[in-house]
Amino acid sequence: MSDSKKTPLRHLNRLCAVQFLYMWDVQKRDSLEAALNHFFDLQETDRKAYGFAEDLIHGALEHMPQVDEAIKKYSQNWTFERIAKVDLAILRLAVFELLFRTDIPPIVSINEAIELSKELSTIDSKRFVNGILDKLKFGLTRPLRSAEKTEEKVLIKEGEEE
Repeated sequence: MSDSKKTPLRHLNRLCAVQFLYMWDVQKRDSLEAALNHFFDLQETDRKAYGFAEDLIHGALEHMPQVDEAIKKYSQNWTFERIAKVDLAILRLAVFELLFRTDIPPIVSINEAIELSKELSTIDSKRFVNGILDKLKFGLTRPLRSAEKTEEKVLIKEGEEE
């Protein structure tokens, strides 16, 4: 990535997380650690710069069943299998952040996902990604523009289906 010096570090980490999630989905390997080692060996910057990406990758993979259920719930008129793999990787990262990373304001996660969809996918992708995340954000019980310092947990309003 030639603009990496101008790209904010967190955005670069999210970009790497999406790329890894895409790679993992397309060509699963026997070992997550081996796949991570291979992936980070291919990056321009030393692996130490990608601590945030690794946290996101591990979290998204750990919580993938809940994340995928949320994507299925809010992707009306689309079967899960029809979602483009790159859009799915972007959504998995963003939904993980929205549901499990209360230290990140939801609006930041949504905006980052839209930016990633503009960078990595088709022209229609940003509307699709935004539509799903916008529906999901209305089920959150935390402030949309600020971060919290609480335990990891799914933050869905009581009474809503999961």
